[in-house]
Amino acid sequence: MARIKGGMNAKKKHNRVLKLAKGYRGARSNQYRVAKQSVMRALASSYAGRKEKKRQFRQLWITRINAAARLNGLSYSRFMYGLKKAGVDMNRKMLAELAVNDAEGFTALAEVAKKQLETA
Repeated sequence: MARIKGGMNAKKKHNRVLKLAKGYRGARSNQYRVAKQSVMRALASSYAGRKEKKRQFRQLWITRINAAARLNGLSYSRFMYGLKKAGVDMNRKMLAELAVNDAEGFTALAEVAKKQLETA
């Protein structure tokens, strides 16, 4: 049985990594050893970034809700507590959307929260 050399497979592996490194600066885009390190780091960062994106969006929604709640005379925590007591089950994404695009609707929710806080 004839021996098969690994050159073709190695070349395929190298090209796969170099394709991922396309657009990187300097040796990172065309030297396999450096490109491999950069690609590994980039893939790890992209994984972490996908997790971080969720945190950042929640933070943004809370900031928007807080700003709108303060315009209606409530802090964020008091507003959310009032809604919870009133049985309004709405997620932060939708509340932030209301705060930005439908001020009257958000004001109505703020009134519901205020009413619940007064009765407590």
